[in-house]
Amino acid sequence: MNGSTRRFIAAAIVLAGCFTVGLSGRQAPAPPPMADQVFKNIQVLKGIPVDEFMLTMGFYATATGLNCTDCHVEESGGSWARYADDNPLKMQTRRMQVMMTTINRTNFGGRQVVTCDTCHRGFSRPNVMPSINRLYGSPAADEPGDPIEQAAGQPSPDQILDQYMAALGTPKSLAALTSFTGKGTYMGFDDAGKSPVELFARATGERSTVVHTPLGDSTTTITPAGGWVTAPPTDKPVPLMQITGQELDGVRVEAMVFFPATLRKSLTKLRSGLPQLLEDDSEVLQVQGNTANGATVTLLIDSKTHLLRRLVRYNESPVGRLVARVDYHEYRDVAGVKLPSRWTVSWVSGRSHFEMTSAEPNVAIPATRFVRPNLPQTLVP
Repeated sequence: MNGSTRRFIAAAIVLAGCFTVGLSGRQAPAPPPMADQVFKNIQVLKGIPVDEFMLTMGFYATATGLNCTDCHVEESGGSWARYADDNPLKMQTRRMQVMMTTINRTNFGGRQVVTCDTCHRGFSRPNVMPSINRLYGSPAADEPGDPIEQAAGQPSPDQILDQYMAALGTPKSLAALTSFTGKGTYMGFDDAGKSPVELFARATGERSTVVHTPLGDSTTTITPAGGWVTAPPTDKPVPLMQITGQELDGVRVEAMVFFPATLRKSLTKLRSGLPQLLEDDSEVLQVQGNTANGATVTLLIDSKTHLLRRLVRYNESPVGRLVARVDYHEYRDVAGVKLPSRWTVSWVSGRSHFEMTSAEPNVAIPATRFVRPNLPQTLVP
């Protein structure tokens, strides 16, 4: 996969998980086109939106340890259209997807129990020989994010969230933060260096990010009416990609982290699990909830500082859980509210780093900043 293709996966889609550009739209956008209406030669993964289709490609890559041009023809590195070409590995992938669907339907009532990752675990070929090192070595730590039930003897979700809010600021200061703009740097997966980034956000649900890459601006937008990503044609297979369904829900929750007074309202069926340890051995408390469309979001809150350390979310898809993770660092005061100034977004197709060097609270942001551009949603020639 060439650098521009990687930048699309790492910048355009991941930005959908971190930075959002809102439109104040009162009119709902037209339904997004399905992937099989935009791309050619889709035979199995039909009837899903383009953004979900692109994330499923990332799931395949994560499960098998392969890259875009490992699975597609070599010429696809310079042509979006050539991704439609068949080769033996691509045809085998289709057969495996049908096999998994059949296994789940036949044995588990259609529940998604078996996925690519069940057997592959990051390798192109499933390992059929037991690992002695794994047998006698230290087991890998569980990664928080799986569905949980309310754990007995643990603080309630409201108690944990109340402590989180108190650590961020007073109720008055939290309510008073209605907008902010920020400037800083962004570095995407496989990028050679950092790029300037601008952030524009309102507490009313609009959020916009513009990353000024060497190949042109990449912008991600979320509003109450919808969400979209635009990027240069070298980085993105369609000029405008809508963000949809559970992915849109998850991105909206991420945006609310910067207006924490609204965060609790975005999740239902709240439950708290047993404390967990992060990689640095710090203890975090789990609060998990679901979005309106069924996405699962887990907040991992430091048991000592009561600040949010990590957000894990996933969407259901035909291939498995499309997981994204945001790690937050270096909280700084913005108009009496502690906000993270540095965060890392990791997901099934890459990892991106964001660092804000300045922030201006409660500034007027032009409505034009949140208007969806009139761009086609068809394949770049």
